[in-house]
Amino acid sequence: MKPINLIFLLFCLIIIGCTGQKNIPTNTLDKSSTEENFHLYLLMGQSNMAGRGEVEAIDTLSHPRVLMLDKAENWVLAKDPMHFDKPAAGTGLGLTFGKIMANENTNIKIGLIPTAVGGSSINAWFADSIHRQTNTYPYDDMIRRAKKAMESGTLKGIIWHQGESDSNTEAGVTEYTQKFEAMLNALKSDLGIADIPVVIGELGYFFYPKAPFAEAMNGVIRDIAASHDCIGLVTAQGLNHKGDDTHFDSDSYHALGIRYAAEMLKVQTNCTTIYK
Repeated sequence: MKPINLIFLLFCLIIIGCTGQKNIPTNTLDKSSTEENFHLYLLMGQSNMAGRGEVEAIDTLSHPRVLMLDKAENWVLAKDPMHFDKPAAGTGLGLTFGKIMANENTNIKIGLIPTAVGGSSINAWFADSIHRQTNTYPYDDMIRRAKKAMESGTLKGIIWHQGESDSNTEAGVTEYTQKFEAMLNALKSDLGIADIPVVIGELGYFFYPKAPFAEAMNGVIRDIAASHDCIGLVTAQGLNHKGDDTHFDSDSYHALGIRYAAEMLKVQTNCTTIYK
């Protein structure tokens, strides 16, 4: 086991409270669960949200209060790979995020709603927009899955990691803010919610040589977060790729999960317009 994984495992066991439980049948929530104490989080974006890291033993450790909505739209104990957008789906940031959020309040359960689609441009995140690489409709599928999840719980936040596919052209960067805000407004309208805490992450700095406007995209992402009380930013500082200069490695996904959770807790405090 690599040193950083050992540190993370100790952190997980001591602080996060992971369990060694395997797949306990959890297709339905138990009777003690209510909409109020079942906190839902949407996982949106492209492949670095879906996760492309190697699945290691720690990524199969489930937490008794962290569930995910699987492909068949059943609630099951969360483990990696959480996403099913492509066969390459692996370890991502969502599981670590969920475990930390659950252990902030032992009276709640966390419901993770994986909806990310690898290779999807922000243009695919609008109603009736097809992502031809996977022959899916990312936005429409996300809304359907979110509504299904909200039958059981309350949406408490969105985590978003996307932008690599829009970093190849100057227009992709200059139009990004307008498109992101339009998408977010449509989402809130379609789900019938007011302002919602959102956390967005920087692209990996290692991606800069692969896309001419990747560094500029990170500047846009920072500006979006700085302009909204209900949007927080996660840095990619110090993180590594898995060997392809595009996707984070497993250790970096774990680090991102920790960063996303810390920022979500901060944004939930600052975003005063959402119900608590």
